[in-house]
Amino acid sequence: MYKRDFYRKVWQELSAEKSMVFLAGPRQAGKTTLAKLIAGTFTNNLYFNWDIPDHKTLFFENSTFFEAIDRKDSSIPLIVLDEIHKYKDWKNYLKGIYDQFHEQFRFLVSGSGRLDLYQKGGDSLAGRYFLFHLWPFTIAELGGKNSSIKSFLKDPLHMEGSSRKALSDIWTQLAALSGFPEPYISGKATTYRMWSNTYSSQLIREDIRDLVEIKSITDLESLYLLLPSKVGSPLSVPSLANDLKVAYNSVQNWLSVLERFFLTFSIPTWTKSITRTIQKERKVYLWDTPRIKDPAARFENMVAIELWRAVTLWNDRGYGNFSLHFLRNKEKQEVD
Repeated sequence: MYKRDFYRKVWQELSAEKSMVFLAGPRQAGKTTLAKLIAGTFTNNLYFNWDIPDHKTLFFENSTFFEAIDRKDSSIPLIVLDEIHKYKDWKNYLKGIYDQFHEQFRFLVSGSGRLDLYQKGGDSLAGRYFLFHLWPFTIAELGGKNSSIKSFLKDPLHMEGSSRKALSDIWTQLAALSGFPEPYISGKATTYRMWSNTYSSQLIREDIRDLVEIKSITDLESLYLLLPSKVGSPLSVPSLANDLKVAYNSVQNWLSVLERFFLTFSIPTWTKSITRTIQKERKVYLWDTPRIKDPAARFENMVAIELWRAVTLWNDRGYGNFSLHFLRNKEKQEVD
């Protein structure tokens, strides 16, 4: 069984300092499973999911329903609030229950709609929570090769020499089936294809359609289908706009939406000027790696995922303010 021990350790670090912790990440990356594993370590726990009709009815009848939890002892309960961000006034709701109950309860809030977008100083929840991300499986997690930040900064290029055959097998399976738990654990290409065929479509036509005002969902889907062939090179928004016969600003907005809902992530080129960084082209990568057919681009995508996971989790754990970039000289030679 995949118990996501590394992420449970991150939870332990953050929850030791804050009674409310946000868990964000791609849809079907295992957030609900992780939340339930964490809840199982508490004698008193309660799981709530906004997508379950009975749970939603209970919420509208009594928004502090968790007060009635059947306690087994006097220890502090954990309340898991899954997909609560789909409630229209979710931020004010969480602010209210934190202010009233943060000494009596622990809260784990999970969702796939980029909860980290609201981690800003002007937000009503500022200072009330810590956030960490759960990503699909990577070779670092599955192979048990999670280097400490101290070891990495001392020797970034160091690689463990043991279990190379096992690591190679994991890498091959990730390349063929992605790191999403359902297709990866199945070990079957047929399961991956069935899963992948419905994953992006459901995410775009359900989550994105319901939470974001986009007039042409079909064009957004078309953009996502074009991206696998663009991995590995700086992304040209004007070229995409021309391919789709839409406005430049529309493509920019759609790319932002795809990243917001964890279908993609992007990295900028490195430059000392912040203004130039914003203006420069970015490189875009997919979480569903097998969609990329070119072997070199797929390899680069998988490396980018490993680095992205490391950087975001270092930031989540307060180790620094890290970012990921690529270098490109005037001769268009690149280093990521």
